[in-house]
Amino acid sequence: MRTYIGRQQAISADDFAELALGTPVELWLGVAGETDEERAAREDAARDILADNPNLPDDLVRIAAQVIEENPDLFDVVPMVRPARRRTVRKGVAA
Repeated sequence: MRTYIGRQQAISADDFAELALGTPVELWLGVAGETDEERAAREDAARDILADNPNLPDDLVRIAAQVIEENPDLFDVVPMVRPARRRTVRKGVAA
C-alpha cells in the first residue's frame, strides 16, 4: 500500500515528518557530526523559515495533538519483562 501526501509519496516516518513540516527534519534537529559552521547555517535557515511563518510552531503542535487524538494506540506501550538473573556459584566460594 502506498501513501501519498499531496503528490509526494511518504515511505518512512521521516518522510511523513518532512512533508508535515515542509522542511527536512534535520533542519530542526541537526545531524550528528555537523561542524559549527554547518550548525550556524542550519540555524540561520531555521530562523528565516520561522520569520516567514511565525505560526509554524503552533501549527505543528496542533497537528501533533490531532494525530495523538486520532491514534491513541500510538501510546499503547507494553513493558518488557526482564528475565530474573540467575545466581552463579563459583567453585570454592560459599553462597
